[in-house]
Amino acid sequence: MIDKNNPWHKVPVGEDAPDIVNGIIEIPQNTRAKYELDKETGLLKMDRVIYSSMYYPHNYGFIPQTYCDDNDPLDILVLSQISIVPMCLVEAKVIGVMRMLDGGEMDDKIIAVANNDMSVKHFNDISELPAHYIKEMRNFFEDYKKLENKTVAVEEFQDAQTAKDIIRKSIADYNKKFQ
Repeated sequence: MIDKNNPWHKVPVGEDAPDIVNGIIEIPQNTRAKYELDKETGLLKMDRVIYSSMYYPHNYGFIPQTYCDDNDPLDILVLSQISIVPMCLVEAKVIGVMRMLDGGEMDDKIIAVANNDMSVKHFNDISELPAHYIKEMRNFFEDYKKLENKTVAVEEFQDAQTAKDIIRKSIADYNKKFQ
């Protein structure tokens, strides 16, 4: 039985999904705190302070009413010129995906831009981002768990169409699991 007050289940994926989705921010950019949605209570909990002296390069959260192989909602990185507060609902335009293996398990990260931030809204595909943005994301996710003796392997970044296909599948998987 699911808790309909939990934001994972209560908030819709978005009317224009998979092009524009609702993102629920758990972790603002430029922080070392690893917050995540507690699936039981729907509250935000501090999982840990990341072991390395690195900071999340972009706002990080999840897409509601999606489900992935890791038993969690689909992760999303939302690029913006500002740090977005935790549990904020953000309209996010999907521009790509970072495919990665976390502890040998597939763990896709959808890359999006805050649709209401004019400094990034003009990006339509990950190929349009400055190369340094990609390097920062890759570096962070490859290294942030090293001091925990955990392995993360970042595969290639892929385009908006691939990201949208992943979102469609995660919506279908959610409906199959919870409806």
